[in-house]
Amino acid sequence: MQIIYSPAHRRHAVATEFDGVKLIPAYEVPERAEAVLQALSDRRLGAIRSPEPFGLGPVARVHDQALIRFLETAFAKFVKKHGADVREAYPSSWPARRLRQVPGEDIDGVMGYFCFDTATPLLDGTWTAAREAVDCALTAAQLVDQGAAHAFALCRPPGHHAASDLYGGYCFFNNAAIAAQWLRDRGRRVAILDVDYHHGNGTQEIFYQRADVLSVSIHADPNWAFPHFLGFADERGEGAGEGFNLNVPLPYGTGWDSYAQALDTALAKVAAFGPEVLVLALGLDTFGHDPISKFRLQTEDYLRMGETIGKLGLPMVVTMEGGYALGQLGEITANALEGLLTP
Repeated sequence: MQIIYSPAHRRHAVATEFDGVKLIPAYEVPERAEAVLQALSDRRLGAIRSPEPFGLGPVARVHDQALIRFLETAFAKFVKKHGADVREAYPSSWPARRLRQVPGEDIDGVMGYFCFDTATPLLDGTWTAAREAVDCALTAAQLVDQGAAHAFALCRPPGHHAASDLYGGYCFFNNAAIAAQWLRDRGRRVAILDVDYHHGNGTQEIFYQRADVLSVSIHADPNWAFPHFLGFADERGEGAGEGFNLNVPLPYGTGWDSYAQALDTALAKVAAFGPEVLVLALGLDTFGHDPISKFRLQTEDYLRMGETIGKLGLPMVVTMEGGYALGQLGEITANALEGLLTP
C-alpha cells in the first residue's frame, strides 16, 4: 500500500473550537496526522510519498466556483475587517429559515453563508492545507487507476462534511468525493463507503441525485449526533439517484457486534452495485475512547473492520477522515489498514 502524505497540513493548526458553550482546545489538530504517519511507518505498511499537483480542475468538478473562490480569499478579507492580530476566522451569522439565501458583501455574512457550524475556523494556511489534502486523495486515486490494489491518502483537513457549496465539520473540500469523481471521469464505476462516526453529509449531498456513484454511510444516529440534519435511514437518494444512497444510523453505545451487522448491510449494498473501485472514507472516531464519540469500538475491532471490508476484493482509495483520540489514533488506523491488506 502506498501512503500519500504532505506536511502542508501543519499550516492548518487550529488552536480552539467552539463546542456550543465555550471555546475549547481544538480536536482537529496537526498531531493527528503525525501520529498516524508515525504508526504506519513503525508498522511498515507501505511506502510514503508526496502528492502530485492536480490543480483546481478536479475540485471544480465537485465544488461550486463560489465556494472555491471564497476559501481562497476569505481569511485575508476577515483580517482586513477585524485586524491583523486575528488568527482564526469564525462565522457569526447564518441565513437560517425565512432569511434570504444570499451572501451579501460583508465577510461576516459571507462566512455564515458558506459555513454551517462553529467548529471550522479559517486560518492563514487553511487554503494550502486543504488543497494539499485534495492532492493526496487524487494521487491515491491515480495510483489505484494505474493498477495499485490500495492507496491511503493521509488527508488533513478531512473532507466528508464538505458539500458542493458548504464547508464545516472540520472539512473544506470533500477529498473522498473529489477522488470518486476523478475516477468516474476516467470511466470507473465507483462506490463510496464512509465509516466515520459522523454521517458524511457532504458526500451524500454531492451525489444524492446521481445513479453513477453509490454513497453508503454507517454513522451515529443524527437524532442525537452531528451533523443533526442529515443521515437518516429514509434518505435514499432523489430523482435519478433514488436507491443509490444508503444510511445506516446506529444508536448511542454501539459496540462491535452491532457495528459488524451494520457493516455487513453496507457491504452487501456495495457488492450489489458492482463497483470497480471503492473509495473508503476512513473515520476512526468510532473508537470507544474518542473524545467526541459515543460508540464503543475497541482497538482490535479496527483490524476486524479492515478485514471485513477487504473481503470485497476491490481496489480501494482510502481517505483519512475523523479520529481524535491522539494516544491511540495511530494504532487503530494502522490496524484498519493492516486488516484491508490481509489476504
